Amino acid sequence: MKNNIALFIDTSKIEEITVALTIDGKRYEKISQSRQMKAQMVLPLIESLLKEHELKVQDITEITVHEGPGSYTGLRVGMSVANTLAFLLGIPVNGHTPPLSPKYE
Repeated sequence: MKNNIALFIDTSKIEEITVALTIDGKRYEKISQSRQMKAQMVLPLIESLLKEHELKVQDITEITVHEGPGSYTGLRVGMSVANTLAFLLGIPVNGHTPPLSPKYE
């Protein structure tokens, strides 16, 4: 397993979703161009990027999500995905570990 794997999620733009992995300092990203179904596109993009690098979601060590400015609904989608993954994995989002994380009980 690689040492530091950071996930970046940006759903702030109306017509674009960006998901990136930074693996030991090197950035890899996927961009999806779509105005609709943004919520349904984020997780498949993350899954595809992880598969390309032979990683599992459990390998992610931290998450950064773009906080704005941007589309309100788009920002909520990115924040929801990031917070859910962080809670399940017990890892920080934008530098903050979620309270009640199973990893830190």
